[in-house]
Amino acid sequence: MATDEAAELPLDGELAGVAARMSGLLLSRETVDSVLELIVSLAATTIASAAGAGVTLVDDEGRPATTSASGPQVRDADTLQYQLGEGPCLSALAECAPMRIDDVTAERRWPRWCAAAGDAGLRSVLTTPLVTEDGCLGAIKIYATESRAFSRSDEETLATFAGRAAVLVANARAYERASRFSERFKNTLRDRDAVTMAKGFLMGRDGFDEDAAFDRLLALARAGAHSPAEAAADLLAPARRGE
Repeated sequence: MATDEAAELPLDGELAGVAARMSGLLLSRETVDSVLELIVSLAATTIASAAGAGVTLVDDEGRPATTSASGPQVRDADTLQYQLGEGPCLSALAECAPMRIDDVTAERRWPRWCAAAGDAGLRSVLTTPLVTEDGCLGAIKIYATESRAFSRSDEETLATFAGRAAVLVANARAYERASRFSERFKNTLRDRDAVTMAKGFLMGRDGFDEDAAFDRLLALARAGAHSPAEAAADLLAPARRGE
């Protein structure tokens, strides 16, 4: 019984509060940046032995980048991984699996990065991928300045936290993309309406049929190095000012 109760403590305690705050943020439809800042803050405070935390996301071209960090030490440690092409976070992304370092001075998997991280005062690292149905979209990592700073319970807590964070980031990204698509769609409709109005203006003023009016609009656009919508706006501006 004692083992089962111990295993449940992270979820029954701090992590349950983290999940509630994450759910509240999701409902408020915050931006991806705000979501990442919250995740980093909560990761650093949920695991008391962490000296800092960060999130790396993979961009649309498959490149990793630190999108949020609790401080310069975390950001510098992450940047070193990208520059050297090695490190626990990059391996977590490549293998879509957690990575752990108990002491960078004794770790042999990433020798160049570990040497640099040790010189910067870091000793322990935990990193866990952010995994959704669409695959590995990034990783969350925590750093400590003492060797063997993280327990097995900390590792399990970070894994559970990463699962919740992955869903939150995926939803925030989807919402942002939908918002951008919606804005582009509205812009497309506005451009189409401007072109339609400009064609009508040319048909009424110059007696063109619809095809000839559109050809004239395209010629104006080419002459002014504008898009058809921009040429339409320029054409309609004097008429609108005279209204």
